[in-house]
Amino acid sequence: MRLRGANPGMAPPHQLFEDTSTAAAPPPGEFQNPGAPSLGIPTQAFLSEPMSNFAMAYGSSLATQGKEMVDQNIDRIIPMNKLKYYFAVDTVYVGKKIGLLLFPYMHQNWEVRYKQDTPVAPRFDINAPDLYIPVMAFITYILVAGLALGTQNSFSPEILGMQASSALAWLIFEVFVILLSLYLVTVNTDLTTVDLVAFAGYKYVGMIWGVLSGLLFGKIVYYAVLGWCCVSVFFFMIRTLRLKILSEAAAEGVLVRGARNQLRMYLTMAIAAVQPLFMYWLTYHLVR
Repeated sequence: MRLRGANPGMAPPHQLFEDTSTAAAPPPGEFQNPGAPSLGIPTQAFLSEPMSNFAMAYGSSLATQGKEMVDQNIDRIIPMNKLKYYFAVDTVYVGKKIGLLLFPYMHQNWEVRYKQDTPVAPRFDINAPDLYIPVMAFITYILVAGLALGTQNSFSPEILGMQASSALAWLIFEVFVILLSLYLVTVNTDLTTVDLVAFAGYKYVGMIWGVLSGLLFGKIVYYAVLGWCCVSVFFFMIRTLRLKILSEAAAEGVLVRGARNQLRMYLTMAIAAVQPLFMYWLTYHLVR
């Protein structure tokens, strides 16, 4: 159908606006600046990469500073770089040390050997304190306590956890009281907190032998074996701590004269005497 008056040879009328419906849409993420040529660089990537790099660098710096702060604070309480010394043991040392804890009466020389003002490793000196035996003895004591509770039909994870927590709490309390006593008595000694943990942890060896004997042979054997171990640990602590706590007085050539030296002697005996009390308190309920 042809409109009237329309000239077939006439060109189409001029459009007022340009048709852009068929033009290619810009890809997502690109910003078309009409006043500048397009460089083809995604704006989101241009803005995100510097920020992500800055965030990664800042986070790495914070992590490094936090690690240094934690290492410094831990080193003030526990010398982490010296813990390797307390675990430098071997099988021969462990066997001899356990024998010394059970039969200390024939041992003569109790002094710790030094090499260039540094104590030698425990595997070279049976008198040196270590943490391997106390840690393993504590873990073994918890396992033996679980076995004893099982024979009494009263085992449960909660009770075993309370047993472990109680033993650990008493150990921490004991070390804290010893440190406070040494501070109040003003004793100049080379004993460290780790040394006291080691000496306080040696009593678990006798506790294990006592509980195992009671489980196998009855309560009378438990009392006999535990009594022997208590006396042995008392003797061991006296001979060991005497050289540590009375070292200043021994250097002056005076061991028992003077009120301060007598107080140090009483403190040594008190530390040794409290070991049997803990040994009995932590084991008597395990043997029925």
